[in-house]
Amino acid sequence: MDSTFIKETVIKDPFDLLKLSIDENILVRLGNGRRLVGKLHAFDLHLNMVLGDVEETVTDIDIDDETYEEFFSERKRIIPMLFVRGDRIILISPPKREEVN
Repeated sequence: MDSTFIKETVIKDPFDLLKLSIDENILVRLGNGRRLVGKLHAFDLHLNMVLGDVEETVTDIDIDDETYEEFFSERKRIIPMLFVRGDRIILISPPKREEVN
């Protein structure tokens, strides 16, 4: 079982949680329906981010003109390095951490 030690850090604001996530994989959802999973290298106060080894997932929804049935499809690609504008981000999920006694 792979566990990560939690540092003795007081998290006072969301940026503290992001600081703990530097050099770890995070999940970022963008407003245009894209999902990014990659290593967080840097961020700023506007939540602009630099991610490395990114797996981008794009979900497409097609609607049948006659039945109005929705069809979902996903496309994935790997991007070595990516700059993400903070105004496009709607969700950031840091890595799961487990405390070991």
